[in-house]
Amino acid sequence: MQIFRGYHHPALATQCALTIGNFDGVHRGHQAMLALLKNEAQHRGVPSCVMSFEPHPRDYFAAALRKPELAPARIATLRDKLTELERCGIDQCVVLPFNARLASQPAEAFIEDVLVKGLGVRYVLVGDDFRFGAKRTGDYAMLDAAGDRLGFDVARMNSYEVSNTRVSSSAVREALGRGDMTRVAMLLGRPYSISGHVVHGRKLGRDLGFRTLNLRFAHWKPAASGIFAVHVHGLGGKPLVGVANLGIRPSLDTDDVNGGRVLLETHCLDWPASLGPEGAYGKIIRVELLHKLHDELKYDSLDALTTGIAKDCDDARAFFARSFSASLHTETSRQTTRDRI
Repeated sequence: MQIFRGYHHPALATQCALTIGNFDGVHRGHQAMLALLKNEAQHRGVPSCVMSFEPHPRDYFAAALRKPELAPARIATLRDKLTELERCGIDQCVVLPFNARLASQPAEAFIEDVLVKGLGVRYVLVGDDFRFGAKRTGDYAMLDAAGDRLGFDVARMNSYEVSNTRVSSSAVREALGRGDMTRVAMLLGRPYSISGHVVHGRKLGRDLGFRTLNLRFAHWKPAASGIFAVHVHGLGGKPLVGVANLGIRPSLDTDDVNGGRVLLETHCLDWPASLGPEGAYGKIIRVELLHKLHDELKYDSLDALTTGIAKDCDDARAFFARSFSASLHTETSRQTTRDRI
């Protein structure tokens, strides 16, 4: 997938089939929309294209109004969003900086300058609640009328439901906030994960006997937080089991080199000897958050923190033991059924 910051690039296709949205989480509703987009693009012989925004428009307005509570909790980093869009088979993604200029652009100008002149749209697919342009004056009816006038097709996709539940980024955020990782996986169609480069921390975990792999979560307000049983991918071979803390580490002081930024700190329950003490730094890993153990806790001392981490490791091991037993029972039942047939 080709990725473009803005739409003034010579390598950008002169025509495309386009969908527009934030695509936070790239959940199953998004995936259904992207599958339809790919089909329409192939039918027209043009590349499929996703237009997204960074920062999230609600982040921009929350900052402009100095009301941080209006900003949505972020499900995915930009890296993870782009990874999932590529996995869905999208040909190109245009990331527009959401700034004062874009926020004040009239809806009609957005259609003519960005969609038609900038991207050469042949087909535009939007969600049933799509709004755009200054003061959100643009809607599906305006876009459809413009398509008739300017020569591109417009389609609208209704909401997507799974088990009588509307799949949306809001539903994913709500489930992540509750720590219901089973429901999150159902809405996403995959386990929830965060990826990134392993960065240096204070190395306090090493001193306490719990070496960690640290990933920065770029947004200040992640939709999930707390302590999780996890799988770690990207260190060679099969996934490693571990326990992870996603948050701001309330037990640490101001000497923390990451300065209060949101980190995902993962301790592998069995550290790969092949990595050595420094072998993971700079590597790109993906951490799947499978089961929430509890919210972040503030410990009064390093001894209390050490005891707490040790208990989290024990609880994570117990979770994986239960999961293994359950999967073994399921496979045994399936084999028994096959034998009877």
